[in-house]
Amino acid sequence: QVQLVESGGGLVQPGGSLRLSCAASGFFFRLYTMGWYRQAPGKQRELVAIIGSSGATTYSNSVKGRFTISRDNAKNTVYLQMNTLSAEDTAVYYCTANYPPKNWGQGTQVTVSS
Repeated sequence: QVQLVESGGGLVQPGGSLRLSCAASGFFFRLYTMGWYRQAPGKQRELVAIIGSSGATTYSNSVKGRFTISRDNAKNTVYLQMNTLSAEDTAVYYCTANYPPKNWGQGTQVTVSS
């Protein structure tokens, strides 16, 4: 079955960086669009970034220029490099497979605070 396991979340100071990873299994990873979504307390879940099987990327306006999504098909892993983090980036981040997403990871907490 499809499994998506996120890692790399944690507490970081404003202006800092984190890299999230999502290890995927149970499907032919290289053929799928992969994505990252997030949900902040009291807010709806929102798209952060997606990367297609060709490597084409799409970002939300709120993270464009600060976050980078990438994938390593040899490792069945998708990454989210997050730079210049602010308190507004505090959320649970979820890895997804397919678009619209059909499979979700369990999420990893990112907290930006001094």
